[in-house]
Amino acid sequence: MKLRKVTAASAVVLALAVSVTACGGDKKDDASGGKKIKIGIKFDQPGLGLKQPDGSFSGFDVDVATYVAKQLGYQPNQIEWVETKSADRENALQRGDVKFIAATYSITDERKQKVDFAGPYLLAHQDLLVKKGSDITKGTDLNSKKLCSVTGSTSAQNVQKTIAPKANLRPLSGYSECVAGLQSGAVDALTTDDSILAGFAAQDKYKGQFQLAGLKLSNENYGIGVKKGDSATVDKINKALEKMVSDKSWDKAVAKNFGPAHYKNEPAPKIGDIVK
Repeated sequence: MKLRKVTAASAVVLALAVSVTACGGDKKDDASGGKKIKIGIKFDQPGLGLKQPDGSFSGFDVDVATYVAKQLGYQPNQIEWVETKSADRENALQRGDVKFIAATYSITDERKQKVDFAGPYLLAHQDLLVKKGSDITKGTDLNSKKLCSVTGSTSAQNVQKTIAPKANLRPLSGYSECVAGLQSGAVDALTTDDSILAGFAAQDKYKGQFQLAGLKLSNENYGIGVKKGDSATVDKINKALEKMVSDKSWDKAVAKNFGPAHYKNEPAPKIGDIVK
């Protein structure tokens, strides 16, 4: 009788173990094309990848990723959004945490050694965000002006080295802090990718207050990151991006997310260009 109790208890434990293992397997399958798909995005960039107070997500990267996922066979309710900060993007792909990443992910030779890219799906440029009506209309106007960028970023340093050697650099912990400083007058300009600047300028609380200088200080080709060696997924995503451009969904996403900031975006780049 005592032996039966032990056996019954063991059976329960075994059943639970099998259940947990099965759940873990399903979760792993999510990132590789099961009933769910995990996609990496930014959670803190208005206009590109932003988690809303109600838990929903918005932005150009989100719209692009949603369109691509649909072409891969996933509806919006089958997407699990995963925050992928810049420093962890390569690791997230290598670990298999996500199927792909759309998070202002500039294609560079160094990154192509670690991950594969589909796209590019947007050509951005380093630019300046200034108050509307500002006298800063060209790079040299930044001399003796207070220029903000995020701590650790090379954007402001590039401006100081190549355009305005007398610019007064004011690094802050995040773009939101820089935008608040621009609004209060604590800084005169903010520099980073124009797509990111346009996203902040398009926020309801800032509408009409800022403008982009339109300087095009660099070329930043945003690609969709995929685990190294997964050429099949790269090909599928490229086909999805080509369709997004051809059916004008790309144009609609640009107007929706950047239009309020009067962002003068480049035409959709040629898919497959520069990623090899």
